[in-house]
Amino acid sequence: MNGEIDLAVVPLENAIEGSVNLTIDYLIHEQPLYIVGEITAPIRQHLLVHPARKEAWEDIQKVYSHSHAIAQCHKFLHSRFRSIPFEYATSTGAAAKYVSEHPDENIGVIANEMAAATYGLDIVKRDVHDYEYNHTRFVMLHPDHEASPPVNPHLTGRPKTTLLVTLPSDRSGALHQVLSAFAWRNLNLSKIESRPTKTGLGNYFFIIDIEMALDDVLIPGAIAELEALGCKVKMLGAYNAYTL
Repeated sequence: MNGEIDLAVVPLENAIEGSVNLTIDYLIHEQPLYIVGEITAPIRQHLLVHPARKEAWEDIQKVYSHSHAIAQCHKFLHSRFRSIPFEYATSTGAAAKYVSEHPDENIGVIANEMAAATYGLDIVKRDVHDYEYNHTRFVMLHPDHEASPPVNPHLTGRPKTTLLVTLPSDRSGALHQVLSAFAWRNLNLSKIESRPTKTGLGNYFFIIDIEMALDDVLIPGAIAELEALGCKVKMLGAYNAYTL
């Protein structure tokens, strides 16, 4: 927010573990940022250790990583390292950095090949995630909703629009009416997800992904209809989504 960085790229959803709630809550409650792009990328998780620990990697006493990465490798970790603790870090990169800086500790980290190369760690067990289709959806954030992120020109994107909708608390059937506003306009929704408003139990807002670019008629018309129903609507972004 102070201009030190041009763009933020954060994980939003994983094919195995689902939504990254910390990202969603920060985007909604903490900073006025917009989604200006999306990239879905395959994720390969490996077990890394410091080179000093390579020969005795099966004897490590603790595994570091992001909580989602730990969860993605649940079967491997609990079959091979059932009795050792797992230490959560803010990211897999931060966990790899810690392991690289503590060669005296008998520890390992779940991270990708880039982290191994960046921090000089050895990969002792490859592809330890539970399911083969381990993809993560990342979003690019910027204070300006019209910002154009740098993207590989060889990639073909598909347009998306994401809305935040808060339902009126005293209107029966409000969610059905919200969905109808999109349905009769033939607007395809690829995802609808609820998150607590943090104002009390039972109070939720909905994040809605529309598989269409922001136009001058259909989406503005749907928004106007929702607002007429008493909903609060916030535009989170109109952007292109890419798949690697």
